[in-house]
Amino acid sequence: MQFEGQLAAIPGRFAIVVSRYNESITGKLLAGALQTLAEHGVSDEAIDVAWVPGAWELPLVATRWVDSRRYVAVICLGAVIRGETTHDQHINRAVSNELAALATRSGVPVLFGLLTCDNLEQAIHRSGGNVGNKGCECAEAALRMASLLDQLPL
Repeated sequence: MQFEGQLAAIPGRFAIVVSRYNESITGKLLAGALQTLAEHGVSDEAIDVAWVPGAWELPLVATRWVDSRRYVAVICLGAVIRGETTHDQHINRAVSNELAALATRSGVPVLFGLLTCDNLEQAIHRSGGNVGNKGCECAEAALRMASLLDQLPL
């Protein structure tokens, strides 16, 4: 038997955690995610959005929402742009490790929409520019994973 998630809404709620830091970028990621969910049948009433100060805070809110068991998927959106120090690397590594562990521990899809760019231009290209919109991609992955997990036996 073959299983594959579909780009269609399933019963349940979707959560989006988005970072305010670099909001000119993350706002576009959020808009892309919301548009994609709507295009595939998820109503506005079935989506909760929480704004956090920065990428560092994404795992805390994602964990709270996963642990609530109210959501079929949690989408995490942010943008960390390299600066003059290695601070970005520490944030990126910690956030990615925490979100991956959360998904595997909980069995709830936790989508990684954290841009990890060298410069603002790269972030612009990945938030609706010529490389697409990572928010849209994460919403599509959330739909497919929620659908797939709904099909799989326990």
